[in-house]
Amino acid sequence: MPAFNQPLLLWGLLIAGLPVLIHLINMMRHRRVRWAAMEFLLVSQKKHRTWILLKQLLLLLLRMAAVSLVVLAVAGPVLNNELGSRLGSSKTHHFVLLDDSFSMSDHWDDTSAFAQAKAVVGRIAALASRQVQPQTFTLLRYSQAVRASGDRRADFVKESVNTDFMGRLRRMLGGLKTSLSAAGPLPALETVGQFLEQSKNDRRVLYLLTDFRVRQWNEPGELRGRLARLSAAGVEIHLINCVQAEHANLAISDLRPGRGTRAAGVPLFMEVSVTNFGPAAVRDVPVMIESDDQALPAVKTGEIPPGKTVKERFPVYFAAPGPHRIKAHLESDVIVEDNDRWCAVDFSTGLPVLLIDGDPEARDAAYLAAALDPGRPVVTGIQPRIEKPRFLSVNVLDSFRAIYLLNVERLDASAVEAVEKYVAGGGGLGVFLGPRSSTKFINETLYRGGKGLFPLPVSGEASLLIDRLQKTPDLEVGAHPIFRVLAGKRNSFVATVNVERYVAAAKGWKPAPDSGVQVIAHLRNGAPLAVERSFGEGKVVAFLTTAAPEWNNWARNNPSFPVAMQELQAYLSREPADTSRLVGTPLVVKLPPSQYDRAVRFTTPDKEALPATVSALPTSDGALTASLAATDLCGIYQAHLRRSDGQEETREFAYNVDPDEGDLRTVPGAQLAQQYRGVARYQQAADFQSAGETQAGYDISDLLLYVLVGLLILEQLLAWSASYHRSARPAFSPARGAA
Repeated sequence: MPAFNQPLLLWGLLIAGLPVLIHLINMMRHRRVRWAAMEFLLVSQKKHRTWILLKQLLLLLLRMAAVSLVVLAVAGPVLNNELGSRLGSSKTHHFVLLDDSFSMSDHWDDTSAFAQAKAVVGRIAALASRQVQPQTFTLLRYSQAVRASGDRRADFVKESVNTDFMGRLRRMLGGLKTSLSAAGPLPALETVGQFLEQSKNDRRVLYLLTDFRVRQWNEPGELRGRLARLSAAGVEIHLINCVQAEHANLAISDLRPGRGTRAAGVPLFMEVSVTNFGPAAVRDVPVMIESDDQALPAVKTGEIPPGKTVKERFPVYFAAPGPHRIKAHLESDVIVEDNDRWCAVDFSTGLPVLLIDGDPEARDAAYLAAALDPGRPVVTGIQPRIEKPRFLSVNVLDSFRAIYLLNVERLDASAVEAVEKYVAGGGGLGVFLGPRSSTKFINETLYRGGKGLFPLPVSGEASLLIDRLQKTPDLEVGAHPIFRVLAGKRNSFVATVNVERYVAAAKGWKPAPDSGVQVIAHLRNGAPLAVERSFGEGKVVAFLTTAAPEWNNWARNNPSFPVAMQELQAYLSREPADTSRLVGTPLVVKLPPSQYDRAVRFTTPDKEALPATVSALPTSDGALTASLAATDLCGIYQAHLRRSDGQEETREFAYNVDPDEGDLRTVPGAQLAQQYRGVARYQQAADFQSAGETQAGYDISDLLLYVLVGLLILEQLLAWSASYHRSARPAFSPARGAA
């Protein structure tokens, strides 16, 4: 027997008796009138009575059947018996892709997008469980499809839908929560494609339960193409929207150290960014700050326009060296997962800096070292080390946060190669020229036609003529990070700098637009004095004058000199690699085998989780690598290491959510329906029950409509046959007959 999606409409079958009722009423209205001329007609009627009654009975039945078919078609009949199995597939496989990215935690009233999605999953399974034909069920969450560990096992794979299954599904859904991932539909479609291929002999129905955010669904492109291929392969696709409206949301989109010295006992400014994903501007948003689990004063943002991000700074201070953690927190809104962000910063005892001076008396290095580390009471955390040029050829340079070449005449080829490797790997190099600097060595070895370290070709020493009339400052600086605090009228000390000699750039030289070279300070005659360039992953800043007060008076009792040099060091400093990662990204630690044991113990932010100990494995480059794949939580992860000398070492890594997932803008339903017309059926989760016919078996509504059309045509023909029609032939005329 068929089932019906709208069984209450079956009461409409009573209308099928309406033709009989109309016939009986018409019979009651007939009156008997005896008429002699009717005798001939009565004789004829008796002769054809049986055939006439049969036609009238058939006509009445056809009209009753037509009314019944209309009612049945509207009620949504679905065959779930043997005939339905023959008309459709003998087995239906339901594939459910459940979006559990954290944007699905968007909540309103007493529900959420994820709660709506779980309710639809339950309804799909309940409808399937009421069918006679075999029903199978596969459920895959988005976060399972993007697991970097390769464990993409779905919650249910080809499970038979029965009473036991329904109980297990309810228990699983009851404890299911959104993940912290920002996974999209493409990886899930790629993963479920394997299961679809294995079930191609079944009737396959695919459901995508998601929130249709703009960042993933606004440009159909690849997504529509993949769904179109599945639809062409016979897969029935349903796009089910689990949100009703867009909601405003704030997110902490970044938390990182600012430029500065990361050393114990030295204040460091942190930078926190807050993004407004809402449609209206907000201001004075309080951001709570914690430093090593101790509360700091809250930071308030300025105005944040809709769709924009505002960055604020706040200081932190740690007296002890080692790893430290900073956390920023927003008050709760519709999405809580992006209201917290962590940062792990390693503070050393001091920053080693290498100063290479070509003069045996090392006057330039002495002045620069004094500017970088003035001594008590000023604590900078910078530890300058003065060496001769030979040091570069025979020592490892990676431990230094920056290298300076001061008044160097020339370097060995091995030293040049070592410095180039250091800078290309992310190091910073500062260069100060002087009377010992060789123009030939700079141009042929350090510059090398733009392929070397030095940012420009030079032509030799030059004098800056004294300006006795206009009194224009010799040094002109702009808004570059090194000079930002000295630019403009905020600091008058720069105006007192006098430059007498410098090394001039080659005649006609100008930095090419795509060379990565820029002039960051000029002399009053327009000649460049400080030039910057990128080299590999690192930076080079060259000053075309001395660091010591020999060609200028900058280092002689001018407060702007130590400020600029410390900003230069912060700009050049090779900082440790950023330890912030997105949740789900494997935590990989590389160790030199000569310095560390193989045993590595990881701990996670979850205090209840047991520490995991792994053995570091050798890699092709000779290093040891230890990895942790289970990084699905936000917070600070720790890697506990043991050095070869027996000392314990702890490294900390911050894991955070992808802030872009907090953008709750959605693609309008009408747009989705239009974009995926002919490929998939789009509907709201709240309206999903009305589409139950697609899950209940073989829908015969269309078949009934075709039968109805045939019945109506037959009814019209029979009605015409059973009615009286005057002959189209002309009546007999005596006059015409006589003619």
